[in-house]
Amino acid sequence: MVAEEIESVWTRPKRGRRREQPALSQEQIVGAAIKLLDADGLDALSMRKLGAELGAVATAVYWHVANKDELLELVVDQVYGEFEVPVITEASQWRDGATATASSLRGIIRRHPWLAATLADVGVTFIGPNLMKVSDRLLALYETAGFPPIEADQASKTVIGFVLGVAGNEAATLTKLARTGETVEQWLAKSMPAAERAAQDHPRMRALYAAYADHDWSTADDDTFTYGLERILDGLELRLAQLT
Repeated sequence: MVAEEIESVWTRPKRGRRREQPALSQEQIVGAAIKLLDADGLDALSMRKLGAELGAVATAVYWHVANKDELLELVVDQVYGEFEVPVITEASQWRDGATATASSLRGIIRRHPWLAATLADVGVTFIGPNLMKVSDRLLALYETAGFPPIEADQASKTVIGFVLGVAGNEAATLTKLARTGETVEQWLAKSMPAAERAAQDHPRMRALYAAYADHDWSTADDDTFTYGLERILDGLELRLAQLT
């Protein structure tokens, strides 16, 4: 029995253009969708709202994409076109390359806070052309480091998973602050007194808040990201030593 192929914008046949179809390109649709997503988030995107943004009826959008999932496949792949993966030629360059790719992906998620929430829910984004290119370059980076193909994939996914988790939380915070118009410092000034009172019966949390009393919160996200990434790369470096 032949397995049925999954439905995706990347697998279905392309439609021809009808003579009466208005001049509305896929690039225009994707660009407008990203603009809406960046401004209002994932829940606010609808085909009707997208049609209004483009000055076209929703049926014109459906000529290019069958549904919202297909639209998001295109949008996610377009955003992954911003992902920069350096080409390395020597094994000694892998750690700098991995750091650069992690920082690039983090920057993408912070610019497009809705991205992390879409990846688990959207079709087969992994076969989009940009994501295929990125995945191939990531494999090249980790294979050049000395990992065999499957471990190169696992190492890459370990780093990417860390970035998605940390940057996803950062994006959620940025989205909330954008809604309230507050800065991180203003939000902390309001929330920390309640947190410190709640920690009175929890000595380690009380000590932690005291240790953070003079902390520079403007660099907190960067410090946490760098710390976690460095520890993951330390572990991968140990594995490379075992392999070689």
